[in-house]
Amino acid sequence: MEATGVALIGLGTVGSGVAQILISHGDRIARRAGRALQLRRVIVQQVDKSRSLQLAEGLLSDRLDDLINDSSISIVAQLIGGLEPARTIMLAVLESGKDVVTANKALLAEHGPELFQRARELGRSIAFEAAVAGGVPVVTGIGQCLAANQIISIQGILNGTSNFIVTRMMSAGISYQDAVSEAQQRGYAEADPRLDVDGSDAAQKLALLSQLAFGTHLNWRQIPRTGIEQLDIQDLQYAEQMGYRVKLLATATLESAGLEMHVSPTLVRRGRPLAEVGNSNNAVSVVGDAVGRVFFHGQGAGQMPTSSAVVADLIDTATGRSLQTFQHLPLWSSDEQPISITPASAHRGRYYLRMMVVDEPGMMATVAQALSHHDVSINSIFQPESSLPENPQQVNLIIMTHATTGGSIKAAVEELEQSPATVSECILMRVLD
Repeated sequence: MEATGVALIGLGTVGSGVAQILISHGDRIARRAGRALQLRRVIVQQVDKSRSLQLAEGLLSDRLDDLINDSSISIVAQLIGGLEPARTIMLAVLESGKDVVTANKALLAEHGPELFQRARELGRSIAFEAAVAGGVPVVTGIGQCLAANQIISIQGILNGTSNFIVTRMMSAGISYQDAVSEAQQRGYAEADPRLDVDGSDAAQKLALLSQLAFGTHLNWRQIPRTGIEQLDIQDLQYAEQMGYRVKLLATATLESAGLEMHVSPTLVRRGRPLAEVGNSNNAVSVVGDAVGRVFFHGQGAGQMPTSSAVVADLIDTATGRSLQTFQHLPLWSSDEQPISITPASAHRGRYYLRMMVVDEPGMMATVAQALSHHDVSINSIFQPESSLPENPQQVNLIIMTHATTGGSIKAAVEELEQSPATVSECILMRVLD
């Protein structure tokens, strides 16, 4: 059977998983690709490092030129993180006439216009299914399977670390910090988990999906985002009592004025598929004008789910499917005008608002008046009895609003926080019914 030469750059968690699949399931892959995928080179920083994965003699090298100058290698899985030297290496691989498969969403979110354009100029392809939602085939789903549709909206749980943390806070009744520590112990969170918990990782992935769905370049830093760092267990419990679960939701909706986009903790009504996604799983709900709503769900991280997506891209690249699809995907172009992202102040929706107030006559009227000043209408109010023996006159007040704009609710919160009736900062979250 004809063979296609494959190389890996990086032999970390994902790289080891990809190598394991290629070595252990070569016959299965050959049947599905119509040709053998033969691992011919693995580039690492330290050749002599002890590894549990046994590779054939001569496969390991610390010299990139050993890969670049090997004409028998036609596909490279670049499985290193960060921006540099990842960007320089990918350009060098493309220039050498090889196609690329990658799981590096940060690289594509930052340097996608340059990399995709150069690949097209060279007649090469970049496949990146593993860059978003691990083993969940959402990139292929949006870019190929839903190509007949105008995508109307994307709503996704795109960061498994944050989803695990929020799930554990609610199921175990533990604090945010305790849930983060558990995530680190289990290997779901890095020692510094900021990119996961502050919404940046989800915003980068949302930018990639939006590029496929809406066909225009956007800077992921422009996406309004709020992380989960300030989540309190009592807000999760109040949400549960009202029939909701809190999720870090990434949303992009096509409106007449542009794209409404944000990443933020959101109360999702129980019974919706997104509300039932627990632990480190990812999920994406997509609405197309022809197909309606479709739902993708599965393991969004981890060695083998991500490796599964990488190997699938290797197969598609070997068969020529990736190149054919890549040349027609609505990917970034340097001369393309970025789509307009509507300001957060114009976004419409319902909100959950919690504040600590002084429980005295007239307090409720003060709160209602502040909301009314900014055209924020109250849907429901919930005031549990005080649980603070040291301050029995201070109680939580939970308000669910009718639909309003982000600018209106923000202005109302600013007024409330300056009111003598309010004794702490307000907690504000979006609501998805």
